[in-house]
Amino acid sequence: MITKEEVLELLKSTEKYRVERTISTTDMDKFCEAICAFSNDLPGSRKKGYLILGAYDNGTLCGLKVTDSLQKKISANRSDGNILPLPVMSVEPFEFPEGDLLVVEVSPSMLPPVRYRGRTFVRIGPRRDIASEAEERILMERRMAYLPTFDSMPCMGASLDDLELDKFVKDYLPKAIDPDTLAGDDRPLKEQMSSIGMYDLSRDCPTFAALILFGKNTQRFMPGNYIQYVQFSGEDEGSDVLSERAFKGPLITIIPELEKFLDFSVSKTRPVPVPGTFRDAPVTNYPYLALRELVMNACMHRDYQSTAPIRVYQFHDRIEITNAGGLFGDARPEIFPTKNAYRNPLVAEGMRVLGFVNKFNRGIKRVREQLEANGSPAAIYRIEQLTHFEAIVYSADPMENPASREVTDQATIQATIQATIQATGQVQRLVSVISKRELSLKELMEAIGLKNRKHFLDAYLSPALEGGFIEQTHPDKPRHPHQRYRLTAKGKSLL
Repeated sequence: MITKEEVLELLKSTEKYRVERTISTTDMDKFCEAICAFSNDLPGSRKKGYLILGAYDNGTLCGLKVTDSLQKKISANRSDGNILPLPVMSVEPFEFPEGDLLVVEVSPSMLPPVRYRGRTFVRIGPRRDIASEAEERILMERRMAYLPTFDSMPCMGASLDDLELDKFVKDYLPKAIDPDTLAGDDRPLKEQMSSIGMYDLSRDCPTFAALILFGKNTQRFMPGNYIQYVQFSGEDEGSDVLSERAFKGPLITIIPELEKFLDFSVSKTRPVPVPGTFRDAPVTNYPYLALRELVMNACMHRDYQSTAPIRVYQFHDRIEITNAGGLFGDARPEIFPTKNAYRNPLVAEGMRVLGFVNKFNRGIKRVREQLEANGSPAAIYRIEQLTHFEAIVYSADPMENPASREVTDQATIQATIQATIQATGQVQRLVSVISKRELSLKELMEAIGLKNRKHFLDAYLSPALEGGFIEQTHPDKPRHPHQRYRLTAKGKSLL
């Protein structure tokens, strides 16, 4: 909070864009407009604004007597719901021989524009006014720039003692910074870390990215930051657990451990007799590089604020890799996987520097190539969920996945698996709506609450028809004026 000496300086200050003096004590609209304008900080000074009650424009005091009632009334403007988002402000009285002052200190908002009763106020020099359309746009752009990603935020309560500094200095810095530049950099370690987003100098603590990559005890600050591996004997989580393991620690440590574990304990190759011959052919259940790529993606794109760990669940016939956080930013279901976006850009860059990923948006393509080369069914991606992302890989070993032996047409395997997976999303909803009735396309859209015909056809109706969960009442005439849709036996069993 401002000191008494600083208040005296403000009374004479020429920085009129951040100081407003008044002798009024009752004009609440005026006060709220001033608080709103200071919060918006249109000049971008990042300096606090001050509303001073009890002083004339020339800085002399008017002899005001600040009462508890006045102080409470001014303070109430912060949270009465008229100024949104809520301003960051404090109210403090000061006593002088010539009279009292009530000083309202307002910090620039990190989420502009701030509005008072729906209107955006700004200060242009000494003048307070309603923001123009161009000024509103400036404030909105500033809002987007202010919004940090979680990994770039300071981890309050953490310090350098919470980091594996030896690994950072010896294994990371030489790869992240040009050798000549690093040799001539004599800045303190905190400043070096700050330059690459690993330390917040203003709050004197590491960022979450530093903890994720190099933290000694990451779960102290992020309880869900670990990888849980479980092997089940059957095809669901109700079957017996054969083995389990938790990978805990910073990514620089656990990723090499994960790589060895996937290579030697999960991905297995064995000889399988070739029908009609006396030879054996090697069969790998899960290609190591495909599994590695999917786990790296989970580490890079997961929501680290979630308390749920990354799950690598191995069932008898498949492996499911699940991480908190659905598709992010520009990566939307309709364009997956052609568009990429990083929920954790600093973590992604750190993983690239350490050689764990390449950030070329080739992960999904590499998984597909590895599975095809191994003769495995294509991976299934459950991307319709908002809270998590799931990748499913089926075994190519006939001992684990009979479908790989009984069905030679991999496209047929994929279609069967895909239909089952889709049935848990939009198809499930469509099936529950139809129930025992026959409905037209319009009635279906109304029942689900959709107005976009193309989205309904692509996301709901077509997958349900292709999966065999519903059928048309006039299948030989798709455009029949009385066309309706009903459940099949498969759809009824799903219900």
